[in-house]
Amino acid sequence: MLKGQIVSGDFGKIAMRVKSGEQVELGELLVVEDSSEKVLLQVYDLLYGSQISIQNLEMVAGLNLEEGDFSLMDEALRNYQLALLKSVLTIGTASKTSKRLPPFFAKVREIKKEDLLFITTPQQPLYLGKLRSGSKEMDFDIFLPGKEVLSHHVLIPASTGKGKSNLLSCMLWDLVSRDFAGLLVLDPHDEYYGRTSLGLKDHPRKQNVCYYTPSHPPVGARTLKIHLTKLKPEHFQGAIPLTDPQRQCFHAYYRKFKEQWIRSILEERRIEGVSFHEDTMAVVKRKLISLLGLELEQGKLHCQGIFDEVAGENTITEICRELERGKIVIIDTSYFSGAIEILVGSLIATEIFDKYKWYKKEGLLDDKPVVSVILEEAPRVLGTKVLEQGSNIFESLAREGRKFKVGLIAITQLPSEIPKSILANMNTKIILGLEMNTERQAVIDSSPQDLSQDSRTIAALDRGEALVSSTFTRFAVPVKIPLFKEFVKKDREENKEEKAVKVEFRGVGV
Repeated sequence: MLKGQIVSGDFGKIAMRVKSGEQVELGELLVVEDSSEKVLLQVYDLLYGSQISIQNLEMVAGLNLEEGDFSLMDEALRNYQLALLKSVLTIGTASKTSKRLPPFFAKVREIKKEDLLFITTPQQPLYLGKLRSGSKEMDFDIFLPGKEVLSHHVLIPASTGKGKSNLLSCMLWDLVSRDFAGLLVLDPHDEYYGRTSLGLKDHPRKQNVCYYTPSHPPVGARTLKIHLTKLKPEHFQGAIPLTDPQRQCFHAYYRKFKEQWIRSILEERRIEGVSFHEDTMAVVKRKLISLLGLELEQGKLHCQGIFDEVAGENTITEICRELERGKIVIIDTSYFSGAIEILVGSLIATEIFDKYKWYKKEGLLDDKPVVSVILEEAPRVLGTKVLEQGSNIFESLAREGRKFKVGLIAITQLPSEIPKSILANMNTKIILGLEMNTERQAVIDSSPQDLSQDSRTIAALDRGEALVSSTFTRFAVPVKIPLFKEFVKKDREENKEEKAVKVEFRGVGV
């Protein structure tokens, strides 16, 4: 379908006159054919054009408003819309970045499925949704190379209500069937497993999902208990604010008492040759008691939360083992404060990161799946103010995790609070709607592709619409993410069809 014709502009601002009666939207993909090649274009702005002066247009509007209906001669010819386009790709025998203008006065048509044959399905695919042109969903699936994407970190920035949870639910459902990645999900709303609603527990391969909860685990789930001796001072970095003396107190007691360092602080044991101010000791003791749910009475330690002196000795080891098998581990943190959630995540992330560093040293890393940590409200541990107090395991993962096949999926409404150096390390950005200009600009400035002209397009993204900018895609791909319930329904129907084909095939008689 013909959409318009190129009339003016420059390389970064191609002006197209829109054909009368046609509608063009922000983010829409269009094509210009030039002999053996095609040029893929995208709309980034819309404006009005007219051959009539503004004074005359104002007069005509006045006549319409005050005197009644007054029409212009040749209205479709003299008044029109202009769409501003940017050149995305040149498609020939292979796709390549555009470095030239399409032909002057060339006719522009809407994109067709046949124009997209250069987009192939990678070997280890991660499904995101259907290709989107403006608000129109096309019958063309978009896959990313899952192993590379997950190890090189993913940022999901979005305002409230734009579909972050729905996107993550679809991604997790798809990954349950894959074996190239293990995911650690810190779930503050207990929504992904689906205790009382549709969730990963309903997946045909639910044996690949491990669910830990501190309260009333359902059948097949596990109680979350962690032994106190598994905690180390570095796990608290980012979970609670610590002054330098308090941090030094933690490390001094750990060096002296090893696994019994927390009990030793609570019992106020002395370290020979080292002394801390009474106020420091009192604050440290109070923070540990409050955070870990502990109580010391007459030399006996009472544990009221998930941290225990008896149970949970192998919990972290088991979680890491499941991640190494390519399974999805969901930790129900809905009962916890944010500090406890971060502490648990730090504990597991540190353990798996140390394991993978050892595997690389021993030459065993190639046989291991990628492990990715999903972190909601990422500025809690990756924010500029938090990192000013000291580095934590999540910052370490963001900066060097890709070398050891350990990645992050950071979800946030406020990407501007994360330092640019960390945002730049997030090599895939699945951008949902962002209304605030400062937040859009933070993402645009750190994206792998040039999105400098896409600020309005991002602001106009509706629920379930995304713009995917990645070092593993040829251009910033507009995507329509399916509704989770519909995605699951379709997946089940496809599985039934596959099983029916296998049952019907009996072999060949000889």
